[in-house]
Amino acid sequence: MQRRPLVAPRGRYVRAHAHRLRWRLGLGGGLLLALAGLGTAADAQPLTIQGSSTFSTNILLPHQAMIERLSGQPLKVVGVRSDLGLLRLLARQAEFAVISTSLQQAIESLRASSPALPYHELIAFPVSRVRVAFAINPQNPVRHADAKTLRRVLAGEVTDWSELGGPSQPIRVAYVEGGGGVTLSVSGELFGTRSFKPAHPIRVAFGSQVVKVVEQEPRALGVAQLVLVKEHKLPELATGNAIEQELSLVTLGEPTPAQRAVIAAIRQVALSIGLPAVE
Repeated sequence: MQRRPLVAPRGRYVRAHAHRLRWRLGLGGGLLLALAGLGTAADAQPLTIQGSSTFSTNILLPHQAMIERLSGQPLKVVGVRSDLGLLRLLARQAEFAVISTSLQQAIESLRASSPALPYHELIAFPVSRVRVAFAINPQNPVRHADAKTLRRVLAGEVTDWSELGGPSQPIRVAYVEGGGGVTLSVSGELFGTRSFKPAHPIRVAFGSQVVKVVEQEPRALGVAQLVLVKEHKLPELATGNAIEQELSLVTLGEPTPAQRAVIAAIRQVALSIGLPAVE
């Protein structure tokens, strides 16, 4: 009598084993294919996003995993400033820049020092808007100033807190110098293209440093990201005139399909967390 082989032919065994394993795990074929696709995306080289810390803090870093799942693209996020993000994009050190002001304002902040760069190749994809906050130290009793007075403070015409109903001491305005998105947005709203020049400035390199200055300096007025002011539980100077930052992704030339997937995912996430859409 002919004996049956103890081991099934390899191809039939593998197919049978895979079938049993799939159903033991409760996985249908479609889900297995989806998982395989996720593995492929995870193995891809990350797309680098550099620029505005406002954009990074509000959207990218807290929701990076969701954005990666929706787009199928791994990401590397570096929060610096709007102008630095554009410079690194133009140097092809990133696939995206993120800015927290209009593209035109960001470009104008760079033209004086770098006039020959191919700014005409930059394309902005608006995502949302967030409000700017004017932070004050908890020891400071002042809580209100109208927009006209605020403009005069930032122009260096009003220099003492006593002119706003507070103690007699100089107003130390803390803000990000150069091409920070908060600074550019406030300058554009209050002064057109001209930057503001307070009488007693405290200039810092990044937005996170503004709130740290305000925490330590009772005389400070911080031109800051709203999310950081709330995170540090600092009082705001209410002005009755909201100034907003426009949050946009920027590409150098037309985006690739992978970049378009990231843009769509970020816009979807922004809506899901309650940020308003912009056209």
